[in-house]
Amino acid sequence: MDKEPITLNGLNKLKEELVFLKEKKRPEIVAAIAEARSHGDLKENAEYHAAKEEQSHNEGRITEINDIIARANIIDVTKLNNEGKVIFGSTVYLEDLDTGEKINYKIVGRDEADLKQKLIFFQSPIGKGLIGKNKSDLVEINTPSGVKNFEIKDVKYI
Repeated sequence: MDKEPITLNGLNKLKEELVFLKEKKRPEIVAAIAEARSHGDLKENAEYHAAKEEQSHNEGRITEINDIIARANIIDVTKLNNEGKVIFGSTVYLEDLDTGEKINYKIVGRDEADLKQKLIFFQSPIGKGLIGKNKSDLVEINTPSGVKNFEIKDVKYI
């Protein structure tokens, strides 16, 4: 069973989701199943089948989160000395050398990744291209949308 790197924030969000699924969602689904059962014939009862399917998804996600937490290797970059090196959990401030656009990404684990929030998976093309590099480095990264050229302006461990 491989350890999966995760930030402290990512682990806390998973734990919150787990509590929500177990303490709020699970009882709601059980109540919906009981309500649907009271309507009689289960073979043609769409509410019953929908509630059972939702129950299956919910329990699957609970199992998945428990597995992630069991394999979690918490990386807290705030406790590390920042020498300008891009590592898991660091926030990287970049300038796109082709467009002049300034952008920043936090490098995170699979379950935390969310491009809209500028959280990138450490094994994504950009994540892989940045890890191990240093502040002021020029980086060329092959992405699905083509080659990107960046300058690493800053690296923060926040």
